[in-house]
Amino acid sequence: MEGRPALDTEFFTRLMRHHQQGRRYPPSTWAVGFAERLLFALFPEHEGRCLDSLSELRAEFSLLHAELLRILVPLQPELPRPAAALAADFMDTLPVTFDTLMADAQALLAGDPAARSLYEVIRAYPGFYAVALYRMAHTLHRLGVPLLPRLITEHAHGKTGIDIHPGAVIGPEFCIDHGTGVVIGETARIGQRVKLYQGVTLGALSVTKDLAAVTRHPTIEDDVIIYAGATILGGDTVIGAGSIIGGNVWLTQSVPPHSRVYYHGGDEVRPPSPAR
Repeated sequence: MEGRPALDTEFFTRLMRHHQQGRRYPPSTWAVGFAERLLFALFPEHEGRCLDSLSELRAEFSLLHAELLRILVPLQPELPRPAAALAADFMDTLPVTFDTLMADAQALLAGDPAARSLYEVIRAYPGFYAVALYRMAHTLHRLGVPLLPRLITEHAHGKTGIDIHPGAVIGPEFCIDHGTGVVIGETARIGQRVKLYQGVTLGALSVTKDLAAVTRHPTIEDDVIIYAGATILGGDTVIGAGSIIGGNVWLTQSVPPHSRVYYHGGDEVRPPSPAR
């Protein structure tokens, strides 16, 4: 028909190669579904429903183990070790993951005057949700699992506006307040008891692709607070312990411990002139 694009054999052949190559990867919904189901198993508050017995809880974790193994098996050619060993290792980390997330939730509760209960933090706070999925994804990333960690953190990104690369290393009692627009890059290192507000970027200075394996993102030491809109860039940038970084600050160099860094713009507010 006139005006209709020519879909020739060569075009379909090229597309067919993509379809064949894509078969080795499990559907994205499998990875996301696993993370969501695990979040419910660890924190029934998140969905407001609870299991009724210890046997049901054990059965739920057995099903989660089997589900993770089903997801990993198609990826076996790209895995560093057998899928069964990686699935078992992941499940063995869950007590530590749970304790770390409880510490994160407690930090959110303690640090936000608007939070009324731990239940509210776990069920309603986007910062907790994003960090929970990040911690699951980070474990998979550390075990050498490809693709799945990014699928999980990108799902959290889409739901919360908080973009945490699964490769970032983040200590316990981590608090993201509000959270929309937070970006944490792959090689960022964040210590304990760190608090970020919305719009914070822990990013990289412009680097070439061949530097992908080097540290490109900043290190944030313990007990640092970074206020809304601050941008901190570069793998050599270290924010010393106990520092406070004010809103809208732009930093590409290190600051020593217990620093106070604030943005001084050109705006000035003056009182009205006396009436004449």
